[in-house]
Formats: sequence, structure tokens, C-alpha cells
Amino acid sequence: MKAGDNSSSLVSRISVSLPAELLAELDRMVDSRGYGSRSQAINDMVNFQLAEHKRKLGDEVMVGTLTVFYDRQVRGLQKQLSDLQYKHIDEVISSQHVHLTEARMLEIILVQGPAGRLQDITNEIITLRGVITGRLQLLTAVIPPLHPLSDAEGQADSRPATKRANHQNK
Repeated sequence: MKAGDNSSSLVSRISVSLPAELLAELDRMVDSRGYGSRSQAINDMVNFQLAEHKRKLGDEVMVGTLTVFYDRQVRGLQKQLSDLQYKHIDEVISSQHVHLTEARMLEIILVQGPAGRLQDITNEIITLRGVITGRLQLLTAVIPPLHPLSDAEGQADSRPATKRANHQNK
């Protein structure tokens, strides 16, 4: 590829051999999900598998959501959740919660950082008493420099001074 080429507009063609039954299943999935082509479906699958691979390696900075379903009537749980988000302020970008019933809450936490660290934070949160279930969903995309590791990559630290100071004091 030439230095001035826009890689997002270039595609490479490959050939894939599949057993007949697997191809039939792929075609059914393409139809049921409304993909425009097999290539589009396979592209999504490859992207998903690459993100999973990077997540398992643990050191790649990734962005994602931690979805937490919990019982808000468990004494102290909401404070614990808030305190953990503050404790991990370098990784937690924002959060939103929704009241589903009088007792049940859904909280969506936007996170970014090394995949292994995000999984550790997830484990810390979902094991709290009163959390019914939780799931971390990561993508290979990255929010423009918010995480302290962006400094190590030679990018400017765009966090507010308070976040930089909090990170340096850890």
C-alpha cells in the first residue's frame, strides 16, 4: 500500500472454502440479519473475533460498555458502585442508570483502557452483593486520548488537570 492511500476505502479479496452445510448456515444468517452480502457478514465475524482475541490478550487499550443489572434495595450497593467508578476514574468515562422497576436498575458504564484491567473492574463490580448480572462488551475502537496510556504512545494528555493529578497520585 502506498503512503498516501486511504486504507479505509481499500479492500483485499480472499478466497474461503466452506463445507456445504456451513455455507448454507451462513446464507441463512445473512438473510435473517439483513446483511447485504456474505462478505459483509464475514467482515463482522472477523472483527468480532479480532476484538475477542485482543480482549483475551489483555494489554490492548479498548473501549466498551459494562452493563450491570442490580437490586437497588440492597443497602449500600449504589454507593459501592459509585465508589468503584471513582476508584477507576481513568477507565470509567461515564455511566447512566435506568430504573426498570421499583427495585431493579440497569446501569451502563462506558469504559476504556487495557482489556485485562477492564475485565478486572468488571469482576470487581459484578461480584458485589445485590448485582444480579453484568457483562463487559469491548470493541477495538478507542475514544480519543482519555486514558493515561495514551501518554506512553506519545499523544498529548487531554484529560482535565484533576484527572491527571488523580492518576499521578495513585
